[in-house]
Amino acid sequence: MDDLNAFLEPGMVVTHPNQPDWGQGQVQSNIRGRVTVNFRDAGKIVINSSHVMLLPVIEGARD
Repeated sequence: MDDLNAFLEPGMVVTHPNQPDWGQGQVQSNIRGRVTVNFRDAGKIVINSSHVMLLPVIEGARD
């Protein structure tokens, strides 16, 4: 299985491509393909990196 989020590190800000209503989230940990993210509007969620590629938020970028 591919780890689609191997590059993510704690402190990075991301969004979930299929859950825009969760808002932005901060990566808490990234261990063996499981990324824990604290989303603004959904709380702490554990993401399986073999199924979902989280999208990093680039500071200063516009929608």
